[in-house]
Amino acid sequence: MVCMKKNTCIALLAVLLFTACSCGVPKTRKPPTFEHEIFDKLCQKLEHDGFDAKKLNSYYKNPAVTFEQSGISLFFRHNESRLNYDQFLDEASIRKARHYMDTHRIWLIKAEQRFGVDREIITAVLLVETRLGTFLGGSKTFNILSSLAALSDPDNREMFWQYIQPLTDMTHGEYDRRARDKSQWAYSELKSLLAYMDREGLTDPAAITGSYAGASGIPQFMPSNIMKLAVDGDMDGRVDLYTHPDAIMSVASFLHFHGWKPGMDHKDAYNVLLNYNRSSYYANTILEIYEKLQKQNIVKRARGGKPWGRNRGNRPGPGIS
Repeated sequence: MVCMKKNTCIALLAVLLFTACSCGVPKTRKPPTFEHEIFDKLCQKLEHDGFDAKKLNSYYKNPAVTFEQSGISLFFRHNESRLNYDQFLDEASIRKARHYMDTHRIWLIKAEQRFGVDREIITAVLLVETRLGTFLGGSKTFNILSSLAALSDPDNREMFWQYIQPLTDMTHGEYDRRARDKSQWAYSELKSLLAYMDREGLTDPAAITGSYAGASGIPQFMPSNIMKLAVDGDMDGRVDLYTHPDAIMSVASFLHFHGWKPGMDHKDAYNVLLNYNRSSYYANTILEIYEKLQKQNIVKRARGGKPWGRNRGNRPGPGIS
């Protein structure tokens, strides 16, 4: 159904907050409305791809599982260049990073020994991602990915356009293309999230929280990277990226997988970091924090203190402009 009156569409959008899915239940064909369950087609597609219908039905009937119209709207408005990355370069932030390296020294050493990834770069990533685990984000990952994936339905996509249109500079055509692309991406990530929940025995779809983009935990991993590269750092039998040992080891695993090597040059280090976040602002900031931490480590060693990490010699310089 395509709404013809803007105020009617906006009123109907509110019903999204209470919609559910009934997987495995045959339905007669009827024009989808917002009284009709918004996640039905998504749920049926997941069942077709091999996920358990009873589990899916349980997840999508959970009252906490809703269509996150406000959260996913940021995919159509967010601008990486507007983020204030300078906030991570002030002395207070660097001091917190040094303290983190002292507090979690044993895990940083183990990560460095296992993966050959400098502890300073691991700390720099965690500082920018979640302020060293102190700012994890409050968006429900399951809801974000389900809401985006549901935009594969043209009717849902058109309804959401009525909500997002006043908030974006995109044309309808630009929005439609981006929504279709993001729905495909989100569906793939949602499948990884469901696989992770099955593997770890998690039953509450609303319990995993993180950024508006669907990343979660202290290192802000997407579900596909959790399944592929996350590590059980403390060897307790489960991967929990809300714990520092697992987060530290998993960042090292990720950077190692993408080519990080001790003593690598500036350009190569920059390119590795782009795999974490495709933003030049992000990569440059990480490298500048990395350099600050290594320089201060050298000073600490010179004063007779216990170093955080070894002097690699060929360190990246200030960020690329």
